[in-house]
Amino acid sequence: MTHHVAKLVFWGVRGSTPTLERDTWRYGGNTPCLELTAPDGTHFILDCGTGMRMLGNRWTRSHGGNGIEAHILVTHYHWDHIQGIPFFNPFFQSQNRFHFYSFQSKYLGPDSLRQVLEAQLASPYFPVDVNMMTAGREFHEINGGDKWTVNGTQICCGWLNHPQGCLGYRIDTAGGSVVYATDNEPGIPQNDQNLRQLAQGADVLIYDSQYSPEQLASERKGWGHSSWLEGVKIARDAKVRNLILFHHDPDSLDKVVDGFLSAARQEFPATWAATEGMSITMSERGVNVEMRETRVGQRRRLRFTAIVSGQSEDGKNFEEKATVRDISLQGAYLCLNNRPKLQSEVRVVIEAAGDPATSSSLSLRGTVVHFDAGREKTQNGVGVVFIDDTDPARPHD
Repeated sequence: MTHHVAKLVFWGVRGSTPTLERDTWRYGGNTPCLELTAPDGTHFILDCGTGMRMLGNRWTRSHGGNGIEAHILVTHYHWDHIQGIPFFNPFFQSQNRFHFYSFQSKYLGPDSLRQVLEAQLASPYFPVDVNMMTAGREFHEINGGDKWTVNGTQICCGWLNHPQGCLGYRIDTAGGSVVYATDNEPGIPQNDQNLRQLAQGADVLIYDSQYSPEQLASERKGWGHSSWLEGVKIARDAKVRNLILFHHDPDSLDKVVDGFLSAARQEFPATWAATEGMSITMSERGVNVEMRETRVGQRRRLRFTAIVSGQSEDGKNFEEKATVRDISLQGAYLCLNNRPKLQSEVRVVIEAAGDPATSSSLSLRGTVVHFDAGREKTQNGVGVVFIDDTDPARPHD
């Protein structure tokens, strides 16, 4: 049986402005950019934030001198969704071709998308002229409610509630369906209805979860964003299979996003927090979330034991003695009999060698970022990233 597999990769997940703080590295600091590859190999790019630079470098290496063709869906024209345009290497290679889609802005008039692209390279803001972008470019003006097909993949869009306008997209591939709904504030009935229609029965809903419910109801009301709680409501109403919390606030440290994820999973277990390097595959077999590329750092191969406790995929608490196969200052690779849920928290207690009466143990908190088959048939290889061992701070008390 032939399986139709679509793959989604997150290259930028942060909203508003890029972040470089130490306490935001786990989820990532680049602004929105996603890559979707349809089962037939057609490439789509969702937004052009700073994550687009890394995507461009990956494509340049993997394609060599072969031409690249892709369809770029832009939600709106705020800086965090377009500021990666000048740094996307494939735009400067003549063998490539790109199809851009977005709406006509009332502030710019006809040909808004072309104006926005060219303005990113206008003097005196950028040293390279737009004429250096030698790749072929086609611009398609769309409106809320429009539907079209690209090589068998169906796309439709709807208006969301965000200052100066924003489009949400639904992409239906032979492998599965993705709804990309960033930069949306609930409360406008027509927009709320648009979103639920887009999201109905989707395999994956990527949703704006920038603020806490408390922030959304008070000091951030009217800013055009949403919360994890609203995402859960939409996912339930529309019978979505997986919810991805997205567009993390630049002032939300990783432990704040951890808190949002934990709270959302209490209400809708199939929830994930978008992380740079995270990938999602969709096929007739279902949806699979992986975070293989999020565990980076200089590793040291070794072998010792540790006591690991956490919660397995079926929701049961576990504690077992595990083998640590390698370790870095950022994380470790463990061999476990249990299979903890991706992005769940585990405790790793490493016993120091020596006299048990005088030796101490090292207790570390970690979040699960990767699975593979362990060396033994009954074992799971589990990659964890260590996290700050303090209680999660409440955002903006």
